[in-house]
This record gives sequence, structure tokens and C-alpha cells, in this order.
Amino acid sequence: MSDGGRRNWRLVRADTDAVPPSVRRFMARARQRRLRAAMPWAVTLGVLLVAGGLVWLVYGTSVLGVRQVQVVGIDSLTVEQVEQAAAVPMAEPLARVDLDGIRDRVQALPAVERAVVSRGWPSTVEVQVVERTAVAAVPVGEGFSLLDAEGVAFRSVARRPPGLPVAKLAAPGPADINTRSALVVLSSLTAELREQLVSISVPAPAQVSLGLRRNRTIVWGDDTDSEKKAQVATALLARKGDTIDVSAPTVVTIR
Repeated sequence: MSDGGRRNWRLVRADTDAVPPSVRRFMARARQRRLRAAMPWAVTLGVLLVAGGLVWLVYGTSVLGVRQVQVVGIDSLTVEQVEQAAAVPMAEPLARVDLDGIRDRVQALPAVERAVVSRGWPSTVEVQVVERTAVAAVPVGEGFSLLDAEGVAFRSVARRPPGLPVAKLAAPGPADINTRSALVVLSSLTAELREQLVSISVPAPAQVSLGLRRNRTIVWGDDTDSEKKAQVATALLARKGDTIDVSAPTVVTIR
């Protein structure tokens, strides 16, 4: 035996032709099974990575941050007044903006009846404002305070707006019984009475009276049967007389 009885071994890779076809087919099927088994996990992992990236992009970065505040529906208010009240955090991710908080702050403005706040992708907060509508002007000092249909005083003006009746009330407000009586009567008036109306006076709930043009007066009494009283008073506008008493609409007097 050569080299002192030692043998030299050498590894030789068998040619593919040396592997039986049946074994190759078995090994190929095994690889396919492993790939099919791993595919759902790979897809799930990919979806999670993409979803996580999108969530981070939307909620964790300023890429989709607030860059603009759009205000619509204002009349007496200015854009600056609404923006200041809204206090929208600029550059904050739009998805994280507290829309309810913005709405509440805008609705705290006296002139705002309600507000709707929404997201305008990719970078806008939209504030839609519905302002209060004045139905009467209450004399206050040298000017007037405007009341809406709920009795809320929402704006002070130096002069009475044209076409708006003067409401003579001692303590105007939503909780004031005299104010509520005045609003009930005002809401029941016909178009003809509204055209003639100059003022409404309510010193007490049962002492409502209307001041019309040409110094005419309608004694209304309380606010019950207001729609019927309005119809009766309208029908009597063409009659002569400075005072029309419809406090008892079935027994009307004119003097």
C-alpha cells in the first residue's frame, strides 16, 4: 500500500444524470410544497409592512398634515374670526385632527348657530358655518342687540337693521318668559303683518302688543292662539282705527 498505507479521498459531485428522475421529481415537488407553505406568510408579512407604513405616513408624519383651513357660510363674521376660534393645529397629521373640538370652539362664537367640520384630503380642514338669523333688535344703550329665533343675543349693532322689528324686553334671553312670548308671536305673523310691523312690546307674558306703521297698535294679549290672532288682525288691517284688540280673537274691538 502506497504512502505508508494511507489513502487519499476526494469528494466528487455526482452529475445530475446520476440522480434518478424519480428522485429529482420528488425533490422538485418538495421544494414547491415548501414555497406554497411559505407564500401566505410572506404575503401577510408584506401586507402588514405596507399597512404599517401607510398608517405611519398618515398618522405619524406631516406629509398629510394640515396646510389650509377653508371657511364657508359666513356673513357677518370674517374668515379671521372663525380661524382664530377654530385654532386648527397647522402641520398636524390631518387624520389626527380633533374635528369635534374645532366644531365646539367655532360654535362658541355668539353669531354661530352651528358648525360642521370635516377633512378635505390631503391637507385641508373645512369649516362650514351656519350663522344665526336675527328676528328682532333689542334697544341696548345707544345701540341694539340682535336676537335670533331662540332668543339668543348674538350681535351688537349701532343701528337697527332695516326691516327688523324692535323688541321691547326688560331681560332678553332664551330663559326669559317674556322673550319666549315675543318669539312665539313673531313666528306666527302673516306676511302682511310683518310688512307693517315696527315693534313688539312684552312687559308681561299676557301683555303682548304690536306697534305698526302710522302709529297703529295691535293688542295681542298672551301668546296663545297666535296664529288665529294673526289671521284676524290681518283681516282687520284695512279697517279704520288706531287700535285693534285681538286678545280675544272671537270678540275683536277696533277703536
